[in-house]
Amino acid sequence: MVTAFAAGASTTLAFAPYAIWAFYPAAMIFVLYQSRHLTPKENFFHWLSFGFGCFAFGISWVHVSIDTFGGLPLFVSMGLMALLAFYLALYPALAGYLTARLSQYPHFKHWHHAFQYLGLFPALWVLTEWMRGWVLTGFPWLWAGYSQTQGPISELGSVIGALGLSYLIALFCGSIVLVLKKRFISAAVISASIIIATIVTPLISDITPRGETVKVALVQGNIEQSMKWEPDALWPTLLKYMDLSRPNFDADIIVWPEAAVPAPESMVGDFLHNTDKVANMNDSAIITGIISTQQQEFYNSLIVLGNANQSVQPQGDYQGNGTNDYKKHHLLPIGEFVPFESLLRPLAPFFNLPMSSFGRGTYQQQNLNAMGYQIAPALCFEIVFPEQLRANIDEDTDLLLTVSNDAWFGDTIGPLQHMEIAQMRSIELGRPLVRATNNGVTAVVDIHGRITHQIPQFKQGVLVADVPLYNGETWFKRIGQTPLLLLCGLLFLIGLTQQIMLWKKGRPD
Repeated sequence: MVTAFAAGASTTLAFAPYAIWAFYPAAMIFVLYQSRHLTPKENFFHWLSFGFGCFAFGISWVHVSIDTFGGLPLFVSMGLMALLAFYLALYPALAGYLTARLSQYPHFKHWHHAFQYLGLFPALWVLTEWMRGWVLTGFPWLWAGYSQTQGPISELGSVIGALGLSYLIALFCGSIVLVLKKRFISAAVISASIIIATIVTPLISDITPRGETVKVALVQGNIEQSMKWEPDALWPTLLKYMDLSRPNFDADIIVWPEAAVPAPESMVGDFLHNTDKVANMNDSAIITGIISTQQQEFYNSLIVLGNANQSVQPQGDYQGNGTNDYKKHHLLPIGEFVPFESLLRPLAPFFNLPMSSFGRGTYQQQNLNAMGYQIAPALCFEIVFPEQLRANIDEDTDLLLTVSNDAWFGDTIGPLQHMEIAQMRSIELGRPLVRATNNGVTAVVDIHGRITHQIPQFKQGVLVADVPLYNGETWFKRIGQTPLLLLCGLLFLIGLTQQIMLWKKGRPD
């Protein structure tokens, strides 16, 4: 189990900022081969060790927010971090257990190893990663497929998505284990198929350049997290964003990050209406994060100030009544809502963070309209949910937009992993993505998932870029994850059915 833990820990190197993509399949092959003679119970603990190593190291950045802003003793915060890593490790453990448990087939004696490694294991790996993405509100961080965001098969994400890339990794690893069992044909066929598919994918894409660009200015305020929600810091914060924006009103769209206006919308109405007029006078639009209010609920939101419908208008379109805004749907547990809050809030400051009682926006919302451009937003954590963003774009969508405040996680790898996940959304959906954050990573991403413009972390500044626009739809936009999940579900059912038949055959009358 020690070697499985070490292999899991090594997968951290496959993700940003290291992006050595080969580490993930290498670690999976190693652990899969090690587990070949283990019992189902032994497999469970073997893969639990792998998963614990993966998450204990891969999401160690979570501890910064618990320790720095949670107000908990060190041993308690470390315990909570270990508990989270253990919980997430249960998913690969379940995949390993079921692979071993369902790997005896009375009717398929001559090819049960092939079905075990090429059928069951990839299917169960994908199903458990998918489950991790929605159980208890979901935490789909470090899906195996994200290790390929900058890898050689990244283009396939436009057809099968990040979860499909996880499937290909598991399938390839299973084929290599068969090679180690001196069965070479499957590995050759699978490797050749992946290579051919990677070459063919760009050729069948109908994503085409429009021959048009939109000029964006992404403002990075670099506001200290400890000061962000202090009442005395409100007006200095607003003035900082205006001062940084003023020289860049030649941009079509100026973007301020998540909660750049750290106050309820109703409290800063005069500022918003004045900013709306300034943006209109300069033939521009500002998209900003803010706390909006509606029917006595608070929402983590985005609003548009200035010109919504076209570049030149007699007046701005901001009304302050919930039109042309976006309300965050997928809230972050503890940070934006507290489950069982009557029990947890009294326990520690960690369960009473600022603005941790947000209302939830609807799953599907209209694109933001800014200067006549249609923009599909995802607020912070939401960018890790591919089906949600997919449901919110259409053929008229020009840009993907995500804003965040990753200052909670300090100088760690967390914000860089967050950026990498956002890059995958551009690959999947065939649209450029702009990302504005409080202290980084603020960047522009092209349709291939490559960062084309970026400014340094932990410094205030403005990123100005001309972003090319595209027409067309990716295959992933058309079909999503459903075909992959149906395939994996079918393979699982075949294995389960064979196990039931075996059980009935051996059951005494």
